Amino acid sequence: MGLTAVAFVVYLLFVLGVGVYSVRLTKDLKDFALGGHRLGPWVIAFSERASGESAWLILGLPGAALVAGLLELWTVIGCVGGIMLSWLIIASPLRRATEKFGALTLPELFARHFEDESGTIRVLSAAIITFFFMFYVAAQFSGAGKVLNVTFGISELQGMVLGAVIIVFYTLLGGFFAVAWTDLIQGIIMIGTLVILPLVGWIKLAGVPHDPIANWSTLFAGKEGVGAFIGALGGLSWGLGYLGQPHLVVRYMAIDRTEHIAKSRWIAYSWAVPGFLGSLLIGLVGFQLISTGQLQFNGAILTSIDQLPDPEKLMPLMAQNLMPPLIAGIIISGAIAAMMSTADSQLLVSTTVLTEDFARRYYGTELTDRLSVFVGRLFTVIIGLFAFTIALVNKDLVFELVSYAWSGLGASFGPALILTLWWKKTTRNGVVAGMVTGALSTIIWANVTAWQALMTERLVSFVLAFLAVVLVSWFDRKGHTYA
Repeated sequence: MGLTAVAFVVYLLFVLGVGVYSVRLTKDLKDFALGGHRLGPWVIAFSERASGESAWLILGLPGAALVAGLLELWTVIGCVGGIMLSWLIIASPLRRATEKFGALTLPELFARHFEDESGTIRVLSAAIITFFFMFYVAAQFSGAGKVLNVTFGISELQGMVLGAVIIVFYTLLGGFFAVAWTDLIQGIIMIGTLVILPLVGWIKLAGVPHDPIANWSTLFAGKEGVGAFIGALGGLSWGLGYLGQPHLVVRYMAIDRTEHIAKSRWIAYSWAVPGFLGSLLIGLVGFQLISTGQLQFNGAILTSIDQLPDPEKLMPLMAQNLMPPLIAGIIISGAIAAMMSTADSQLLVSTTVLTEDFARRYYGTELTDRLSVFVGRLFTVIIGLFAFTIALVNKDLVFELVSYAWSGLGASFGPALILTLWWKKTTRNGVVAGMVTGALSTIIWANVTAWQALMTERLVSFVLAFLAVVLVSWFDRKGHTYA
């Protein structure tokens, strides 16, 4: 076994060890879902960042930058801005609302805030979260297959199976404790990868003639006027999704004290800026490394990005080519960490929502704490199997899968959450209308190619959902009623 494999196996054993240890700390559904409100600012901040940035950041964005160049700078600006805005306007009021209503999940918070006895909000939210998270988790399984294929030569299918089994297993065991504490370590490994790898690539380029790293002609993809504006807006629109991702806002709900939000916020900012810039630079530096013949793939020297069959394999390829085997193993672990930290969080939120907002409500009798945890773990396995099936049959890039799920979740919950926390005139019907609009507009818009060419569903769906919440709430206040 090579040093790369040794480092990777040690990492996996650590992750599984945390999951096994966390079984002792998981006594009821509150522990499984929110860690019993016992996690401090450092763990929460790193967990939020590690969960927020998945295979998309470590594979998808570098691959997109490799192909599109500085056009992806707009994505970086949008994402960093979205992270900052979410911590500023959502974190503190959401934590206070969580304590006020005693909620374990976002759907439960909405339901209790609006006294929705019909169960509409709970069931609708559970359906939306489960549907889009299956695509999101599938993207992580797909990413694991790509990384392990490049690193160890196993098939992508074998890599997906290995990644899926590990993620489901330790989420199954430890719930939020396992997820949050592994996220802390994974977040450290991820930021190290995103900072160190492009720097090493840059140093490698210093000894050979090459074009400038930043090709400013690609900033607007060669377009002018309206086309340039739409391209930039498409990248910036990624930031809107941070305002409504259930697996991220649950970190705000889980922190031990509202007063610790300010400290967590700055920790998250300090991670996000170098993390996103590093991801972009991996793509830009990688382009020059390939153009100057500095990278090999399957024993052949690359001289054009067209020779790389999948641009999303750039990161593990650079790690293998530029780093000593042991360091490469740690960096590869960073890539897997990105996928695991997101997939485990999404599995956890999905299963908690299905258990707390569906099973408990419609079981007929009150579920005991032990039975609730068992049901949550059962849902973890079921959703994991569905997500694996999607990863197996879907041929989209990680970037595309994440974009679809990101849009659906951000548009369904972002406007509803912002207005619930900040606009007292928001009504239950307005929230329902916003959720339905956000989900349906994403599904429809993403599947009409002509509309996609005009504007990304990430922006359109968010705006339409925001308008739906405002307009329906306004009509409610005017005396209109709805079924």
